[in-house]
Amino acid sequence: MGKGGMSQGGSGEDGVEENMAAWLLGVNTLKIQPFHLPPLGPHDVRVKMKAVGICGSDVHYLKTLRCAHFVVREPMVIGHECAGIIAEVGAEVKHLVPGDRVALEPGISCWRCDLCKDGRYNLCPEMKFFATPPVHGSLANEVVHPADLCFKLPENVSLEEGAMCEPLSVGVHACRRANVGPETNVLVMGAGPIGLVTMMAARAFGAPRIVIVDVDDFRLSVAKDLGADEVIKVSIDIQDVDQDVAQIQKAMKAEVDVSLDCAGFNKTMSTALSATRAGGKVCLVGMGHNEMTVPLTPAAAREVDVIGVFRYKNTWPLCLEFIRSGKINVKPLITHRFGFSQKEVEDAFETSACGGNAIKVMFNL
Repeated sequence: MGKGGMSQGGSGEDGVEENMAAWLLGVNTLKIQPFHLPPLGPHDVRVKMKAVGICGSDVHYLKTLRCAHFVVREPMVIGHECAGIIAEVGAEVKHLVPGDRVALEPGISCWRCDLCKDGRYNLCPEMKFFATPPVHGSLANEVVHPADLCFKLPENVSLEEGAMCEPLSVGVHACRRANVGPETNVLVMGAGPIGLVTMMAARAFGAPRIVIVDVDDFRLSVAKDLGADEVIKVSIDIQDVDQDVAQIQKAMKAEVDVSLDCAGFNKTMSTALSATRAGGKVCLVGMGHNEMTVPLTPAAAREVDVIGVFRYKNTWPLCLEFIRSGKINVKPLITHRFGFSQKEVEDAFETSACGGNAIKVMFNL
């Protein structure tokens, strides 16, 4: 929703079909009900949603009503990985017209604070981000959103691929933060959806060798199919860090220049810090644990830089170019598809929450 909205009962006016959305009403409780949009501003567009993916944060909100320090305190429309078709444009919108297919960047920053002025708008304290309480999300028939955050899709990029720009943006931003390039050997901790898109982004940035680590055989097999040079299955036991590091260094056949921790647990971060070469970088992408106990002092003694990542900035054009050019193929990541009925919404979230062979679950509206 981004621009605001509210839930109301009743039927649509003048026979117009009512805008419906998936509302998070409580723990494990989603309901499709009316979602009334705000008036279209001069710089806004109204978008008919066509593809919306389920993110891990969506599942966290469904299961616990919270994700990190964000807490759902009132009913909220879910969803933020999205693409659709322009239905209406505001009076001042010049670069988009009805019928254009677009991918939506879900965060609206203030553009007035020092961080925004410095170009780091992803850190804006006033950020209004789809499906981050109290802001509503985009799993709806239609949303209103700023036109400058809607990116026209190239002809050979599908709406589903457009929706995948959101998770891919996390990987692209992480690679930029860590300065991944043709001389960077990369270790990726975690082969979940974010680990996989981060691995693909690292390859697109030119990383010559990538090793990815996980506890799950299926996800490692997917990583291998998607281009990982080596995959390593590890345990969840923190006592096995030294053994895991030895395996990683053997598999890399060179020093680890950059480690991208896409899980964010004590063990994954400890492994990344220990495996990375002196003077290298460890980028914390995942947020599995709010607090960690990790070997920072030995890493500091080797001048290993620890880099934080929060969402992304200015990534959609590059993501679309990577997909358009074929440098990145996100299609294999979409493993399950659902429509937009009450039962399908419930089944889709259950499929995503259960894991198994599900990587990216996508709604087709």
